[in-house]
Amino acid sequence: MHLLSIRLLSLGVTLLAPLSLAAAEPISPIFAPTDIDNHKAEIGKQLFFDPRLSKSGFLSCNSCHNLSMGGADNLTSSVGHGWHQGPINSPTVLNSAYNLAQFWDGRAADLQEQAAGPIANPGEMAQPHAVALEVIASIPGYVDSFTVAYGDESITLDRVTDAIAEFERTLVTPNSRFDQWLLGDKAALTSVEVEGYTLFKNSGCVACHSGPAVGAALYQKVGLIKPYVTDNRAQGRFAVTGNESDRMVFKVPTLRNIELTYPYFHDGSVNTLEEAVQIMGEIQLGRSFSDLETGQIVAFLKTLTGDQPNFPLPHLPPSTPATPQPNPYGA
Repeated sequence: MHLLSIRLLSLGVTLLAPLSLAAAEPISPIFAPTDIDNHKAEIGKQLFFDPRLSKSGFLSCNSCHNLSMGGADNLTSSVGHGWHQGPINSPTVLNSAYNLAQFWDGRAADLQEQAAGPIANPGEMAQPHAVALEVIASIPGYVDSFTVAYGDESITLDRVTDAIAEFERTLVTPNSRFDQWLLGDKAALTSVEVEGYTLFKNSGCVACHSGPAVGAALYQKVGLIKPYVTDNRAQGRFAVTGNESDRMVFKVPTLRNIELTYPYFHDGSVNTLEEAVQIMGEIQLGRSFSDLETGQIVAFLKTLTGDQPNFPLPHLPPSTPATPQPNPYGA
């Protein structure tokens, strides 16, 4: 039996059509993980929403990766400590477990490594790791939860980031209309949306945007055919490797939930999918899409919006007199 068939049957999914049809497509269905450690994920959920990890006591992971807004913040660049303007557009956290690496330039190998960065970054949450750990360790509710999840009450950066990463692994958005179509429900898409997908494939977009995340699996130069003109100073992988060939090479973003994660591109300079499609056609493919073609592709892209994270907001354990106090107005 096909591996995808086995996967679906294990999840209790009714097979609507031979899965060889879905397997033949460059984009594959996405599914929620089944191997989550619920104790760790629950701690990670609390930490994701906890502003006490920030120096100001105001910012949390959810500030820049708002789960009510497609896992991003819909700003050109995020607002950090002291109203610091971030250097780059905040990517969505949804389906981020599928990324080959984290951040636009891939400087973090995985979700756990990524989770540590923003906490201590002076332009983001601005909280030294030692202080963040002191905050968590001063809260009995967290100590109890870490003891259950990890076997003892030791609270380390490795455990904190592991818990956040475990929660972020749950933020998968299955059951999009396109997934339903892939799995055999041919009524899930309109004719215009199918035409858009066909054009998306035939134009070469799937060279970068394929697989379950519809992207996120490789790096690519922005401005492959024509230079991409931007005032943003980010240089992509070049900042990590120092190799000239990596200048303006960025991680290809996922296109899942793309209608929710505007503005677009690493510099957040494009507000509409229509403009994004036309620019990508020109600078990456050397092709000018007509208004009709653009509309068809955009119609397809909107079918990639899946089930959004839906759970009660976590109740954060209360601080104690020993908890370090925030500094919301200091430098």
